[in-house]
Amino acid sequence: MRWIKVLFPVLQLNVEKEFRSGEVILMNKTAGIVAAVAMAVASFGAQADGQAVYDKHCKGCHVAGVGNAPKPGDKAAWEPRIATGVDAMVQTVKTGKGAMPPKGTCMSCDDASLKAAVEVLIAQ
Repeated sequence: MRWIKVLFPVLQLNVEKEFRSGEVILMNKTAGIVAAVAMAVASFGAQADGQAVYDKHCKGCHVAGVGNAPKPGDKAAWEPRIATGVDAMVQTVKTGKGAMPPKGTCMSCDDASLKAAVEVLIAQ
């Protein structure tokens, strides 16, 4: 329940009140609403995060083609990479390839952020 306090302090009061009064059904409904909202927020955050990671850590080299980095929109360069699948591409980003360092310099990025950035890049 700690995450509820952080994300939704007002709803936390309702959950605690309902729990104390034994109204478990209402508590479950409130918790369900909170969970649904939290998942929606997390989903939006992942999409925004992918663009932010791409803009900060990938765009500079890929747009310029530094070290033969495939440029956005270059279908011939991207086709064989896309054919390997997103998971394989994320693994390549994690370990680095050629002039690209591991994680493309985003050492704080987790797998989900890297995947989101890859998806942004291949969508161009």
